[in-house]
Amino acid sequence: MPGPGPRSRYAPDRGLTTRMVTTMFLIGLVYVVFVGVLLVALHNAWPVILVVAGGLFVAQFWFSDRIAAYSMGAREVTPEQAPELHGAVDRICALADMPKPRVAIADSDVPNAFATGRNQSTALVCATTGLLRRLEPEELEGVLAHELSHVAHRDVAVMTIASFLGVLAGMMTRIWLYTGIGRSSRDSNTAIAMLLVPLVSAVVYAISFLLTRLLSRYRELSADRAAALLTGRPSALASALTKVTGQMARIPTQDLRKAEPFNAFWFAPAFSSKESLSRLLSSHPTLEQRLDQLARISTQLGRA
Repeated sequence: MPGPGPRSRYAPDRGLTTRMVTTMFLIGLVYVVFVGVLLVALHNAWPVILVVAGGLFVAQFWFSDRIAAYSMGAREVTPEQAPELHGAVDRICALADMPKPRVAIADSDVPNAFATGRNQSTALVCATTGLLRRLEPEELEGVLAHELSHVAHRDVAVMTIASFLGVLAGMMTRIWLYTGIGRSSRDSNTAIAMLLVPLVSAVVYAISFLLTRLLSRYRELSADRAAALLTGRPSALASALTKVTGQMARIPTQDLRKAEPFNAFWFAPAFSSKESLSRLLSSHPTLEQRLDQLARISTQLGRA
């Protein structure tokens, strides 16, 4: 998995590249093992299994970014409809020397932003109406620089694909359970398969979940670092982080619950309650970790 494109001015991150390659390899391996278990357990239905597994994988590779954007309510906007947002994206892209992605707005009071896409040519960056209302121009540019770093480093594509592999395992298991493909009352292995397939599916999902969470935490710190170095204003990004995190407590619980399933894609995580289990398995590092890193970068830039 390559790092930033040759024209991008975002600082490369070899640690991120290594983690992306490792995550994709391990998740891919787990997925292959899962398909192998299905083939062994349901040997008389192997053509159907291969077709379904291959079809779902291709579908999620090509459409998962669009599905994610649609699920989060992203609506593409023109420069005439959102001149301030487009202007900020234009400035960051010029600074980073990278192609401009599609620009979208999500009608949500939850102050947040995200980027999605398989590559730079299909990338989309989205800000919520709640974010646009609350941030100053420099803070907004810091957030957008953070999100465009995900595009430049291509970790947004890795996260999109990796996040859906565990879901695919669950989908395939449900297809098998509900349709009865490959099952026969005369097959002595049916009872074992009934227990084995859901168990392996659960293990696949758990491993995929943990691997994506570990990668997600690192990539958020990497994006903060890259954005701060690109813009030269780590304090603006720190201010945006503090403001967005502080405002989350004022958002209605119902809105937070809608946003919470997509935390791995958001600029800052949304939690519907302080006791949420998501905090223990968060897709993001803590606010303190992110602010500490930005403070160190600010000190380094001050000495330069």
